[in-house]
Amino acid sequence: MASTVTPESARTPVSSRPGYGQLLRTRGAWTFLLPGFAARQPFAMLTLSIVLLVQHTTGSYGAAGAVAAVTGVSMALFAPLTGRLADRHGQRAVLLPGVLVHTLAGLSLTALALADAPLWALFAAAVPTGASVPQIGPMVRARWGVKLQGSPLMTTAAAFESVTDELTFVFGPLLATALCTAVDPAAGLLTEAALTLVGGLLFAAQRGTQPSVGLKGHARVEHASALSVPGVRVLIVAFLGIGAVFGGMQVSLAAFSESIGRPGLNGVLYGTFAAGNMLSGIVCGAIVWKVAPRRRLVIGYAALALAASGLWAAQSVVVLAGVGLLVGMCIAPALITGYTLVEGLVPAGARTEAFTWLTGAVALGQAAAVMVAGQLEDRLWDGAGFLVPMGGTLLALATLVALRSRLMPPRVTRVVTRGAGHREPVAIGET
Repeated sequence: MASTVTPESARTPVSSRPGYGQLLRTRGAWTFLLPGFAARQPFAMLTLSIVLLVQHTTGSYGAAGAVAAVTGVSMALFAPLTGRLADRHGQRAVLLPGVLVHTLAGLSLTALALADAPLWALFAAAVPTGASVPQIGPMVRARWGVKLQGSPLMTTAAAFESVTDELTFVFGPLLATALCTAVDPAAGLLTEAALTLVGGLLFAAQRGTQPSVGLKGHARVEHASALSVPGVRVLIVAFLGIGAVFGGMQVSLAAFSESIGRPGLNGVLYGTFAAGNMLSGIVCGAIVWKVAPRRRLVIGYAALALAASGLWAAQSVVVLAGVGLLVGMCIAPALITGYTLVEGLVPAGARTEAFTWLTGAVALGQAAAVMVAGQLEDRLWDGAGFLVPMGGTLLALATLVALRSRLMPPRVTRVVTRGAGHREPVAIGET
């Protein structure tokens, strides 16, 4: 049985201006942060490692994008199930078999690619590889939710997790590119599998900080699916657009670097994009916001769509790096605000699932973008893949603006006593 974690906010006074230092002093935080960072690093390496390996063995970005897309779609479809199982049975029970399956599937995909197996065989291996990707990020966020329940530090924690994600996307693509270009085309995927195994097992060993599994006495408390919350469905659409940015840029930057005869530059360009995301995430977490999260999300997403619309026009390394940096700086506010909204929209017992829906949406958007961008790069002009981030973010922004009212937290009905024997329900909601 998982340990019950007492909310840290109930024991530790929180200042009116929460910061990263105070967050990182939360008791027990480092026991899951360090292994969590190691375990989520492979997530930033997987898609690019597949693209570089399959493109090397087939000579086609379209085929490479298709295999990576199958992996991403599989992850997107199975991630919510993983989150729901973790909410019901505990994170450790889901992680242990998951990391083993992912490691074996990744090794199989590598072997098939090197053996020049037909595309259908690569697709068959890509399905379990994506389906078994450990959902470390959502699991870490769920642990923060238990530790900081009701605390102002939750926004800071959301920002910190976004920064951590982006830090992995700074190092991950650089590491994957360096391994695939300087060591061996298969080295990226092999390293990803090894890191998943070691990091995932270390994270699963931290049983004391995982959320309880919903036991009350001897009866299990069942929760409705997070997908039943209208606001979560709106956030899924928004995160699909963010995934389109990640996927479109991964393929398009790789193709751009190849077209100018400098393939090693791909990791630097993508790392610049991720660094912009990380830096803006740090700033967002240090700000005490007075603007409501729902409004912040719309404004931040509009800025992201505008910045992504300029990618296709960049014709030089310097300009592309600058625009990529700007796009990265616009992603973090949207991600952080979206994850922050989950706390008010979803009951605690379904938050791991909610986070995995959002992570899965990013993966699905990334998978679709990788496939479409790969086809555009193969069939049209160099840089045509950059149209994908623009189209994905504009469509998601239109949906977000039209359905933003669904991001309001549910109204809570409380019973207020008015004298002896008089109880009157009063609806209390956020504005």
